[in-house]
Amino acid sequence: MQTVLTILFNGISLSSILLLAAIGLSVTFGLMRVINMAHGEFIMIGSYTTFLVQNFFIAFLPKSAFDFYYPVAIVFSFLAAALFGCVLERLVIKRLYGRETDSLLATWGISLFLQQLARSIFGAPNVNVSSPSVLNGNFEIAGVAMTYKRLFIILLVILCLVFMYLLMYKTSYGKKVRATMQNRAMAQCLGIKTNRIDTFTFAIGSGLAGVAGCALCLLGSVGPSLGQNYIIDTFMVVVLGGVGRLSGAIAGALLIGMSNAIIQFGTSANIAKAIVLILVILFLQKKPQGLFTIHSRALDE
Repeated sequence: MQTVLTILFNGISLSSILLLAAIGLSVTFGLMRVINMAHGEFIMIGSYTTFLVQNFFIAFLPKSAFDFYYPVAIVFSFLAAALFGCVLERLVIKRLYGRETDSLLATWGISLFLQQLARSIFGAPNVNVSSPSVLNGNFEIAGVAMTYKRLFIILLVILCLVFMYLLMYKTSYGKKVRATMQNRAMAQCLGIKTNRIDTFTFAIGSGLAGVAGCALCLLGSVGPSLGQNYIIDTFMVVVLGGVGRLSGAIAGALLIGMSNAIIQFGTSANIAKAIVLILVILFLQKKPQGLFTIHSRALDE
């Protein structure tokens, strides 16, 4: 029982981190058909924003207020990454709609530029972010230690999922986004300003990646290459689950996270990643659209 609970908790913990990073990418990829290799750098931007907010609290506010820096950092991480995403979409992405190969090369170059920019500003060595005191410690269930940090990340992911569900399925904006995904030409004929939808959606997706970066600060140090450690797994989640679907992102994250935890229990982290990658490739050979797909006239035709 202890082994099963350990694997289950580790799998859900890893799945939550991957899901938080993949939510925004899934929606923007499904909307604009753009492969954004700079998505990992939005995670990095969120992490460094958390570091800056922490230093501001240390320098200008009393020590008793330090624990309140993290909720503030979550908001500022979202806003900072969303602003960068908005600028990137306006300057580059909007010129690459539907051109997956070109977008891959362009955003890969932007990724390298942002990494070097971070090294120039913050230095090459990693920096550390201190956790709020309330998140330090753990509690045990059946001999399995569950840290408050990872439990908080799981709760944060659930809140982000609720936010995206309400936005996509309970608002007029969400209807316009889904209409644009399914048939962009018809949405334009109905008066939907698809360019504005693209910008706002890309900004929201980038902002969620910033929140993921803020969450990752609880688990380790922050460096210029932080986002690159998760970008491959994030794309696997999106492709496996099916682009543009929240349910697909959830299913893909759970499958990859749990598979990694189960295989890693008997092997090593690197071997587990390789095996999971092979399994995903084999699955996509049989079902290239992923687990869930959005039906559209463009696809049906």
